[in-house]
Amino acid sequence: MKNFLLIVALATFSFASAQKGTILVGGSVGFKSEKTTFGNAESKINSVDFSPKVGYQFHDSWTAGIETSFGSSKDEQGNTEEKINTTKVGAFLRYTVPFSESFAFFTELGVGYQGQKLTETTGPISAEQKANGMYVGITPALFINMSKGFGLNFNIGGLGYNTLNVDNGPETKTFDFNLGKAFNVGISKNF
Repeated sequence: MKNFLLIVALATFSFASAQKGTILVGGSVGFKSEKTTFGNAESKINSVDFSPKVGYQFHDSWTAGIETSFGSSKDEQGNTEEKINTTKVGAFLRYTVPFSESFAFFTELGVGYQGQKLTETTGPISAEQKANGMYVGITPALFINMSKGFGLNFNIGGLGYNTLNVDNGPETKTFDFNLGKAFNVGISKNF
């Protein structure tokens, strides 16, 4: 049941069409909740993410557009609370290869700016830390047309590079290759 909820939480939807001159509207929604108990100590982590995108299909196989992402997580441990808010704004380029009327493969490249705000509160004392950087990611996916342009998208991970520079603090650089490690299912509609 937990795996099913994780898949649903990571589910993405995009309204994809491989027709020149059309508009692509889509995005993803994710939610995660975790509770850990050890003796009398308890930790609760809740996070939510919303990532909309809009693009223009300037060719039967090519789409370019704008993508954003807004995320928030809260970690409560006793009288300590940690909140992290993230924002991403960038551009994407998608290349689609149709195999038949029922199947298509697409690869998407996303590039942009990301910002993060961390607020840690212990009792009445609060501290804030901000960071910003950039991201680059490549995601392959499969589209299955179910009926009249209504279909499913399957994504099994991708390749990514992120940087975050903390104000008056360290710089973090992350390379992520998770092909086959992540699994996302989405719904799409061809307009």
